[in-house]
Amino acid sequence: MGADRGGNGVRGRRSVSVVVYAGCGVLLLAGCASMPDSGDLRGVESTPRQDSQVRVYAMPPHPGASAAEIVQGFLEALTSDDAKYETAGKYLTDSARKTWDPYNSTTVLADAPEPVGAPSGTKEGSRDVLFRLNGTKVATVDVRHAYGPDSGQYSGSVHLTKLKNKQWRIDGLPQGVVMGTSDFQRNYVSVNKYYYASNGTSGTGRPRGTVADPVYVRAQVDPMTQIVRALLKGPTSWLDPVVRSSFPSGTDLKDSDVSLSPDDRNSVTVPLNKRADRVGSATCREMAAQILLTLRDLTPTGVDEVELQRANGTQLCVLTKAGAESVASHGTGEHPEYQYFIDHEQRLVRMPGGNRDKKPEPVPGALGEGGKKLRAAAVSRDEDTAAGVSADGRNLYVGSLVPGGSLAEPVVRSQGRTVDDRLTTPSWDAHGDLWVADRDPKKPRLLLLRKGAGEPVVVQTPELDGRIDAVRVAADGVRVALIVEKDGRSSLQIGRVERSGADEPDGAFIVEPRSVAPQLEEVTAMSWAGDSRLVVVGSEKGGVQQMQYVQVDGSTPLGTSPSALANVKEIAASEDEQLPLVAHSEADGIVRLSAGEQWQKVVQDGTAPVYPG
Repeated sequence: MGADRGGNGVRGRRSVSVVVYAGCGVLLLAGCASMPDSGDLRGVESTPRQDSQVRVYAMPPHPGASAAEIVQGFLEALTSDDAKYETAGKYLTDSARKTWDPYNSTTVLADAPEPVGAPSGTKEGSRDVLFRLNGTKVATVDVRHAYGPDSGQYSGSVHLTKLKNKQWRIDGLPQGVVMGTSDFQRNYVSVNKYYYASNGTSGTGRPRGTVADPVYVRAQVDPMTQIVRALLKGPTSWLDPVVRSSFPSGTDLKDSDVSLSPDDRNSVTVPLNKRADRVGSATCREMAAQILLTLRDLTPTGVDEVELQRANGTQLCVLTKAGAESVASHGTGEHPEYQYFIDHEQRLVRMPGGNRDKKPEPVPGALGEGGKKLRAAAVSRDEDTAAGVSADGRNLYVGSLVPGGSLAEPVVRSQGRTVDDRLTTPSWDAHGDLWVADRDPKKPRLLLLRKGAGEPVVVQTPELDGRIDAVRVAADGVRVALIVEKDGRSSLQIGRVERSGADEPDGAFIVEPRSVAPQLEEVTAMSWAGDSRLVVVGSEKGGVQQMQYVQVDGSTPLGTSPSALANVKEIAASEDEQLPLVAHSEADGIVRLSAGEQWQKVVQDGTAPVYPG
């Protein structure tokens, strides 16, 4: 997420009242037709990136402004940090101001909208004017703040009329706004909301697993209040079928004037409307935990405490950050003890995550101490069990990580003719189930083994177009990352994991897969690298290999990308952002990258690095 390592969170951001005349890069989605004005419309330039501590304010229209100047000023006002777009509203007629909803959606273009002047032959003294803008679409942020990649050409228009006082004002405009990428990056920030996995259960005394739901809010316009309101409205539509919220339906902040901020104890009081008045203590604690997780990256140290209040001002419950850990968890809730890879003897070996001096050692059990040669492996999230793919890619074995452990018969066999047409690297989910793809062209399948054993379940993928070449299940167990190959092009896609009900307990489905790195024509490797972020290795058409972070919604988080590394074949990251990246490079073998450092060689002869999962 934006709040993930290297992302575009607002940690440590402070507001400074500095007036900056905003550059133009935003326009409403409009579609009107009339006669043009003779005024000159200069090029609309996207606002240069400002320091995150600088607040950008707009200027109202000046008397006698031409129609072109009204369009220009309106665009500039929309790129400002005006909380309620009040200055932008001054460029509109009274009737247009009453019906316009700038919060409906945001369309993001590659560059600021390019204005195209009206055709020649304007009738002198016309009281109606039309200006058109063009651009290339990149993404859309919907009414629930969800980001979605978009493409194609944008064509918008804005209609103006001259009032009786001879002042030009905009009278024709649809809902929502559109802006260039640089203005979007300056104005908006990505933050994770948190909900509970619908199919997850918390055993006695165990916290409930949560799922991150990234959204974009305006970075300098009371982001804490914005993100809590977004949390209360519920999950984004894509995630909604597999998560739940502990807030009763219809819960909102007490009124529209509420503004949330920490007090001198770093505690936030959240007054709710009457829909939450009757919740019990356990449910209230779950609600407070959702807020604490959601707010953890909006201040330098996170929020230490949340107090929920009824509509009449009385206390519902109080939950501290430490207390929230017993209610809700994100990721696995576990800190991986080791990193793993296949060594030169084709054994599964491990090395302590925080100890650079200790040499890798074979894992206990048959996959490390036995004679079985491997080409890939996966370790369960509790680090008690491992799965290994044989060196020829044909067989999948599962064994315990205990000294002297033995291997049973393979749990999966592939009939593919070549290594590349056989089994992928497996992946363990949050339920302790094992996933692997069989790339046999005659019978490509995505398989699921309950608890790593038994008859493999064929996962249904009716909406997936292509062959699965890699699979990584998120720690939350409801999202899966896939590299899908079709016609020589490989893409990174995120699918939603849905499971059958009690009447068909073994059914599993990948639903609504979506591309999250569409600019990459070849995706070589990927791994989860946070609650809502992945690290991806790939290349654009005609380009060189690159490594970058991407969000599950398809956006690119701001911040530093991983240092360049040549000829990367495999990459491993942990949802725990404090742990280093581990990669297999053809030139350098197994290498490791910690935050703020350069790649460090671990061993020359090694392949297939993985973290638990």
